[in-house]
Amino acid sequence: MSFAPRILVVGDLVTDVVVVPEGPIETGTDTLAAIAPSGGGQGANTAAWLAHAGAPVTLVASVGDDASGRERVAELTTAGVTCAIRAHPGSVTGTVVVLATPDERTLITDPGACLLLTPADAKQAVTTAEDAAHLHLSGYVLLNEGSRPAGRAALAAARERGLTVSVDASSAAPLRRVGAFLDWVRGTDLLLCNADEATVLAGPGAPEEQAAHLTAHCRNVVVKLGPAGAVWAGPDGRLARAAAPAGVAVKDPTGAGDAFAAGLLRAWSAGATPAECLSAGAALGAAAVTKIGARP
Repeated sequence: MSFAPRILVVGDLVTDVVVVPEGPIETGTDTLAAIAPSGGGQGANTAAWLAHAGAPVTLVASVGDDASGRERVAELTTAGVTCAIRAHPGSVTGTVVVLATPDERTLITDPGACLLLTPADAKQAVTTAEDAAHLHLSGYVLLNEGSRPAGRAALAAARERGLTVSVDASSAAPLRRVGAFLDWVRGTDLLLCNADEATVLAGPGAPEEQAAHLTAHCRNVVVKLGPAGAVWAGPDGRLARAAAPAGVAVKDPTGAGDAFAAGLLRAWSAGATPAECLSAGAALGAAAVTKIGARP
């Protein structure tokens, strides 16, 4: 069996409460919906999908010392994720309410103990995982002020060790608020963003143009386009594009981007070409939208 390098994921672990309304939400009265609590968090979702794809993966995160945190860690351990997760006494595990339709999802977020991730924990995880070759950072770690020092410490430790690094831009609204995101991730090997995030970071334009523009900051850039597939821009103006699988019955788009990242990173760690990486990401992203919730 060939050696598969470990992927370290530094990110968020929360409880998702996924709400799928039966019709338009009627303000001020009742709307019937399917409601399901489950494990969530961009970093944790990507780690779970990586494990599902057969990649050795460690998640570095923070939860509260509460029943929810213990359940979330147990789920990931059962899924095959190695957990470097600190439970913080006196704090609560984060919760995200996800309002999901087949076309879109809206997140209402209480990060809770995610904000307590420390630079020491992040650096220790990066420096002690001897079989790791890649660090993947959820952008939420940088976008939230409380956890930002931990995110920057993880990036610095990865550079010092010579790991390759990817970052997910995570969310358009906080990207607009912080402004300095591209300075924090400058020089990383791969930046992942969706169409809205690409517009915040690169300005309006065609996705190929946005991705190429952002290669001035990160060596490779992927713009995710949902059912329209994805675009990859690399050094020297190289471009690749992949279509999304056709005929997919979408139930819930929650976590599709996280699954896409996992499929792409699993392929990249195996030496696949950009086009092959995009196709692998699209395949896992398509699998994610056929079910309720963000995990395999």
